[in-house]
Amino acid sequence: MTRVRGLLTPLLLAVLTGAGAAGCGLGSTGPVPAGVPASGFQGERDGTSVRLYFVGRDGVQAASRPSATAPGPQAALDLLVRGPDEAERARGLTTEVTADEDRLVAEAAEGAVELRLAESVATMQGLGGLGLTQVICTVANADVPGGRRPTEVDVRVHEPGSDDPWVVRCDAAGSVVPRRS
Repeated sequence: MTRVRGLLTPLLLAVLTGAGAAGCGLGSTGPVPAGVPASGFQGERDGTSVRLYFVGRDGVQAASRPSATAPGPQAALDLLVRGPDEAERARGLTTEVTADEDRLVAEAAEGAVELRLAESVATMQGLGGLGLTQVICTVANADVPGGRRPTEVDVRVHEPGSDDPWVVRCDAAGSVVPRRS
């Protein structure tokens, strides 16, 4: 019985490891190309496109749209609130940001964006788990004075009832991260 139990332990471990890897999307075929991850606007902002962040099958994804001018944070936010266009929807992109423009205000500052919310994040309706990420990454990738790359733009989130904003950035993968001092 001890010998059988000794053999079952490595076998059980192998089965569980294989099941765990399969559950994480790791298959026996090795890596499969799945496209480019969401990323901040690379290079200089040239006024020929605006980068908006929508929700795709694998999380937040960037979408670039042509633009005659380099839109500021509020103009980019207004486009985001309108949702994905036909081509973006055809790519499977959706949004968790509802079409209520009055509750989101984005003001450009030197190397930063002041993002003012009409209600606290804890009580907001329509900004699902990824909705706030969409907003923060979209405003960080807009035309912000100061010459910072989008990944270096501080987004200061102001909630009602709080005197101090919390400061975050959008990293190159399209995730919101706290600003490091």
